[in-house]
Amino acid sequence: MGWAEVFMRILGSDLSVEIRAFDGSRAGRPGAAVCVEIRSPLALSHLAAAPGELGLARAYVSGAIEVHGDMYTALAAFPSVALNDIPPSLRRELAVKLVGHRLWWPVRPPAVEHRPRGWRHSKRRDSSSISYHYDVSNRFYEWVLGPSMAYTCAVYPEQTSTLEEAQFTKHDLVARKLGLQEGMRLLDVGCGWGGMVMHAAEHYGVRALGVTLSRQQAQWAQKAIAERGLADLAEVRYLDYRDVAETGFDAVSSIGLTEHIGLAQLPGYFSLLASKLRPGGRLLNHCITRPDGSHGSRPGKFIGRYVFPDGELEPVGTLVSAMNDNGFEVRHEENLREHYALTLAGWCENLEEHWDEAVAEAGLDRARVWRLYMAACRLGFERNIVQLHQVLGVRLDDTDAHYPLRPAW
Repeated sequence: MGWAEVFMRILGSDLSVEIRAFDGSRAGRPGAAVCVEIRSPLALSHLAAAPGELGLARAYVSGAIEVHGDMYTALAAFPSVALNDIPPSLRRELAVKLVGHRLWWPVRPPAVEHRPRGWRHSKRRDSSSISYHYDVSNRFYEWVLGPSMAYTCAVYPEQTSTLEEAQFTKHDLVARKLGLQEGMRLLDVGCGWGGMVMHAAEHYGVRALGVTLSRQQAQWAQKAIAERGLADLAEVRYLDYRDVAETGFDAVSSIGLTEHIGLAQLPGYFSLLASKLRPGGRLLNHCITRPDGSHGSRPGKFIGRYVFPDGELEPVGTLVSAMNDNGFEVRHEENLREHYALTLAGWCENLEEHWDEAVAEAGLDRARVWRLYMAACRLGFERNIVQLHQVLGVRLDDTDAHYPLRPAW
């Protein structure tokens, strides 16, 4: 039996893709829009060493597997993979084939795989994990994210809206939910490249401070703030949100930070943000969540090793309870998961348009990681494996929320 047939038997017999292997064997659907090429027996060795998504990811990132055609279409065709469910006879056959090529596990994973060290969610380890993902290259992110440099879920006013229109709409929705007005003070934690900070300053006359654990993000943001003439209102610092000294803010925005906090740290996180607000001040918490409590907090091994080390996702009910128990009255919540699928489709398109430049800037392994993870995440939001929730809370002024009878947005 050829390698293509073995791979087909591992993944399942009803694949809508074509599979071709280095030994000339073929399987699957001939002439399909997507072709998976098994370039080396290392592909099966990676699967044997790390069953499931991690093994497949290692095989793809290392180049032992190539996907010809659209990555999203390919992933949509793959069933859930679990090597432990392979019949013993097939496992023995795989072992014989690998030994025959003098290959077996353990096999060395790609160099871009990251395993953070130290106490989980300590400041030092968080800094290392954030740097791993966000300090790839500002130029790389410019190609993927587009001019907005916003690396969080956009809000599409129409199905046909552009990515840039949707990112503007997202920032403006956050501003209106927070009730921003000229002269107010905003703290944006995990501010990325400063998109929310600059939007609040430019369009609402707000004095905005953003903080990020990515040095490259902070440098890019400060340069952009100066170029847009916003230095008198906006600032981005390379700083842990836990080390912000100022208090008395009118509003706090957290757009894409909570995924990096961790379940055990949620009470302290919300309590600290509440302490930064004046009475009557609002927090808008925007983050990826699990659809319900039956899922574990930690992501799959591929995302955990290659994309967001130490990331943790909770169901929205957990976040609402943590906010409610640690200084906030929750006033509004909405799920935007379809919007994140559209956002990711836009990022995937940008990456493909700038593929050669992205590879030259960040390396082939890293570019392949981004191609794989963004397509997989798009599928995850479409299939309700993950969601995106915005939760609005108010720090009460005694019993007064200073909140309109109906939402102003």
